[in-house]
Amino acid sequence: MSELEAQIANRRQKREALAEGGIAPYPSRAELDLEPSEVHRSYGELDTESLAAEGIGLRVAGRVRALRKHGKTAFVDLHDGSSKLQLMVRLQELDEGGSTVLENLDLGDYAAAEGALIRTRTGELTLATTSLTMLAKALRPLPEKWHGLTDVESRYRRRYLDLLFNEESRRRFEVRAALVNGIRSFLNERGFLEVETPMMQAMAGGATARPFVTHHNALDIDLYLRIAPELYLKRLLVGGFHRVYEINRSFRNEGISTQHNPEFTMLEFYWAYSDYEQLMSFTEEMVSALASQVLGEPALLWNDTRLELAPPWDRYTMRQAIAKSAGVDVERLDHLADLVGIFGERQLSLPAVAKDSKHAVLQCSSRPEFEERYPGVDLPAGWYGRFLVALFEETVENQLIQPTFISEIPVEVSPFAKVCSDDPRFTERFELFMGGMEIANAYSELNDPDQQAQRFRDQVKARQSGDDEAHRFDEDYIRALEHGMPPAGGEGIGIDRLVMLFTDSPSIRDVILFPLLRPEATDE
Repeated sequence: MSELEAQIANRRQKREALAEGGIAPYPSRAELDLEPSEVHRSYGELDTESLAAEGIGLRVAGRVRALRKHGKTAFVDLHDGSSKLQLMVRLQELDEGGSTVLENLDLGDYAAAEGALIRTRTGELTLATTSLTMLAKALRPLPEKWHGLTDVESRYRRRYLDLLFNEESRRRFEVRAALVNGIRSFLNERGFLEVETPMMQAMAGGATARPFVTHHNALDIDLYLRIAPELYLKRLLVGGFHRVYEINRSFRNEGISTQHNPEFTMLEFYWAYSDYEQLMSFTEEMVSALASQVLGEPALLWNDTRLELAPPWDRYTMRQAIAKSAGVDVERLDHLADLVGIFGERQLSLPAVAKDSKHAVLQCSSRPEFEERYPGVDLPAGWYGRFLVALFEETVENQLIQPTFISEIPVEVSPFAKVCSDDPRFTERFELFMGGMEIANAYSELNDPDQQAQRFRDQVKARQSGDDEAHRFDEDYIRALEHGMPPAGGEGIGIDRLVMLFTDSPSIRDVILFPLLRPEATDE
């Protein structure tokens, strides 16, 4: 028998002893006045004389995190997750049931204590206990007190233990809750209506991504877990809800990284009569206000760098950003042949859509070094935008540490955005980057049903050419647009990545309570 098995067996024996003594090891309810952190908030400022004069009697509950026995006196620390309260338990002051509980008490058990609030000679706020009750007998011991869970993957798999021992982890999720509440308040105060849209959809829409597929047995149809709520929210614009938002769970069947989890949380909001430029100012205002509310100032610390969130933020077009960061003449960013040449010169990885397609690489006789590396080239001319975005991702994205808007994104990768009036190759769309990550995506919504239908057809062609993430044709959405949708700006903000920034967390798994992990091998 291992040491762990022996400890579990010992705890089971103690549970039996409690039951034999007429004590329920798992009662249905606990009567209590306060939890430990509430005791400190209410009475933590009172000194010894004040406590004695007021004669404060309390019943307090919590988890046993320390147990020290000295003869017929025991000191027990009860925790509620954020604070502890010390119990001073004298055996002679307990009844028979309380004595049995104390005798069979272990670290990790939940217990309730009743008594008078005092301060010990060392000044520690303490409950002089006269009654002790078992609330839940823990059969498995907690990790060693001073080290907790040191293995990162174990912290993700057993988040319940991580939260017990890691105050920083607990703080991250408190910040997350404060951020979500702050977002709701910010939007509600500005007249936005929170709504809910389907998570299971007959057609996965609103983004270019590979969906998860499930099956509805009663209807005998395949359904998709949503990759975005966008198209349903814009249907609500058609229906007359002109300011709507959803804090939504979305699902994308893609790889896992420090910035990607297949199940994630987004804010999406849509604002009739606005455009993407208005949303830039709105986003600056919202994020800086959230930082001031949650962190105390419009700034945050990310990877030892202070990010200044007070407006205005830097703004570049995608071509300007590439020219600035990669040292490329902006004139070379206007043609697919030149972009292909840059990929060859810099030995950059091809865009995934090019590698995975039936085509090889664009024929470019003016760039023989590229043709030599990738013979048999023949890419569709419509892939100019995909190469420009790939060049941006390779050379610019991870350098955008301070908050920066990147606008004028190619139409090939922006199926729902209006084109720029002065150059139809690009759209009225921006992406917000902070800490080298994309945080938000927004655009002036395309509301011309005929243009949207053509975009869908272009996406279908891209799918036929090998792009598995290209959008399908959504006939009902086109029908909705034909009834008339007002001009509008729409935006999605990644909640998980925003929490990463606000808590200086290097991985998205640090800010998701139960991230997706490969199943753990077990004896069963």
